[in-house]
Amino acid sequence: MAIRRIIVLEDDIDGSAAEETVRFAIDGNSYEIDLNSAHAEELRATINRYTSAGRRTAGPAGKTRRPTSGRSRSAQIRAWAQAQGLSVNSRGAINREITAKYEAAH
Repeated sequence: MAIRRIIVLEDDIDGSAAEETVRFAIDGNSYEIDLNSAHAEELRATINRYTSAGRRTAGPAGKTRRPTSGRSRSAQIRAWAQAQGLSVNSRGAINREITAKYEAAH
């Protein structure tokens, strides 16, 4: 048996047939709205009044990677702590007290 699914976009303003989904963002919040061509044009014209007076900015910054040197430093701290007889996990964050003792010793 065949199944056919039909997705019909409705204009979120008046319920008529929507022709596109418009995405926009303001104050750090992203939105999308399904609109017919007239409402999409109206939205763009309204927003254009403000965007043409404003200035573009860079998008949100992505996650920064931890430098490789941080990993080797962690390995050095762990090795030192174990040599000193201190209890330190082989993975995860290193206790601040152990890090402070390592820095004081070096």
